[in-house]
Amino acid sequence: MRTPKYWYSSRSDQKIFSRLLAPLGWLYARATANRVAKAPTLSAKCPVICIGNLNAGGTGKTPTVIAITQICQNLDARVCIISRGYRGSLEGPVEVDLKTHTAKETGDEPLLLATFAPTIVSNDRTKGVLAAMVLEPDIILLDDGHQDPSVEKNLSVVVVDAEKGFGNGLCLPAGPLREPVSQGLKRADILLSIGDHAAQSRFMDNWAEKPSIKHFTAKLSPLETGMTWSEGAYVAFAGIGHPEKFFSTLESLGAKIVHREALGDHENLSSALLGRLKSLADKQGAQLVTTEKDAARIPTNFRSQVLTLPVRLTLNQPNAMKDLISRSLKPD
Repeated sequence: MRTPKYWYSSRSDQKIFSRLLAPLGWLYARATANRVAKAPTLSAKCPVICIGNLNAGGTGKTPTVIAITQICQNLDARVCIISRGYRGSLEGPVEVDLKTHTAKETGDEPLLLATFAPTIVSNDRTKGVLAAMVLEPDIILLDDGHQDPSVEKNLSVVVVDAEKGFGNGLCLPAGPLREPVSQGLKRADILLSIGDHAAQSRFMDNWAEKPSIKHFTAKLSPLETGMTWSEGAYVAFAGIGHPEKFFSTLESLGAKIVHREALGDHENLSSALLGRLKSLADKQGAQLVTTEKDAARIPTNFRSQVLTLPVRLTLNQPNAMKDLISRSLKPD
């Protein structure tokens, strides 16, 4: 799915789409409100941290899960991650096996997350938690699930892209929201906005309803790989929520992008697509490059021909986040 322009546009010719779809957005919001009003049906034997969002599409949730996983591990806590495995064929619950599973089975995000901690794919989060308990973790991280009340949570983190904010403030399909901001933040403990200093300032300036919950900030930074990106030319492709961010990151490293291919979020990387991009790169003496998440969907026999630019989340208040997580590991 490609993000509709009218979700984040203030142009009058785009606003008309939002106005026409607003009644459907209201119905979507009501349906979500009815669902989240239900009481949890399962309380895990260990603390549960939910990393979710209010927006559909990319907000930086996966890098946040990785960052919180590493904080927990630095606290000597055994972590288990639960993901629904978006666009994967497995219903689960099943623990991701990096040696045998493919992105078509588990989805791309669980494959990436499983390189950091045991990860279980389960369409039903309660079944996923029960399966996780067999591994005897000290803490469970729910990748997404803020709008799923089935599992009791000890700490809920809502992630937002500071550059995009909450868009036009409307619910799907009129806008990017899964539920109204005020309602979604009532159930959260932390709002984490991700972006550079300028984006963070605009986010707060443009948002009249300031958060009453703890507000942390962070940014995504390229991981040092020893690669000199300013040498050579690149054909860059990305099937994430906001591909332009990946292209901008590459350019900030000095990379010369001769062609950029913005794909739909989690779009299938078929042999035909990859072959076309490889042919285009060869003609221009360029190298293929993509995101870490997209790389998980590349067929094994093609991966050696594509470079990957990994990014990691850098928290601006790491000690405060660590303290909150430490306290969640020792519930009253």
